[in-house]
Amino acid sequence: MATIRIRDWTKKQLEKIQDEESHSSHDSVIKSLLKDHELAQYAHATAPNAESIESEPAPEEKAFDDLTVFDELTTVDNQVLFLWCPNCGKEMAHLSVENPIDIPVYEMECQRCLTHLDHHAIVGIEIGYPIEKRLVENTLQDDLKACVIDYWDRKLEQLAVEVTDDTDLDHLVWQFGQYARNFNWDWPADVPVIGIEIGTTYRDEMTGDVLEVLECVTENRNELDTYRVKRYDNDAADPETEVMGKESLMPLLLRRSLYVADETEAKNH
Repeated sequence: MATIRIRDWTKKQLEKIQDEESHSSHDSVIKSLLKDHELAQYAHATAPNAESIESEPAPEEKAFDDLTVFDELTTVDNQVLFLWCPNCGKEMAHLSVENPIDIPVYEMECQRCLTHLDHHAIVGIEIGYPIEKRLVENTLQDDLKACVIDYWDRKLEQLAVEVTDDTDLDHLVWQFGQYARNFNWDWPADVPVIGIEIGTTYRDEMTGDVLEVLECVTENRNELDTYRVKRYDNDAADPETEVMGKESLMPLLLRRSLYVADETEAKNH
């Protein structure tokens, strides 16, 4: 394979990034930088105009009309709201509220499963949702799960282009991953993942790479861990093993192109 010659200054910058981000090679550094460039282009292409940003998504943008994660609630029909736990599928509180709702932070502990939840996981159910019917059909908890997963997916996509100075993005991504892990949810195959797990294989639909997560290298609190990953590149004969920290993982998660690989892909690698 032909060798590309680079200047000493460029080489030093690559070596600096390699040391800081624990890359296995210059090639790994360059791939990471290319992915960052792709994410920047994606963010620029999808960034909304300030005039088009709404405080609450239109009904057709959400998975359900009358189920809303508390963080997105701005108005409630008839000013009556039921708060439900997506983990155990039980009601947590029954509220009478005034419109518009303006509660930036909300936290509660579910008295049934003792899960501590905040406004990024608690689901608000309005009176238009047929609770009794869903309970009889035994589909309520499936709806709660789908509502929260839909919110997390859209929230990360939104934050990729709308991050503000007061957004602790690292912590929020870590928090979503902790919720999904604690709830013991199997992630839908058709929804981009919000975090990665040891022993799971993922597919990056933007690059075609397949990532097999081998082990966790760190145990961070409030931010993403660092993992040892085997990368199966379509252009390489042999897979590369590299260490991926939040600098490498965050762009993959935010651009919403990383999916759980199906069994065939996992076995082939």
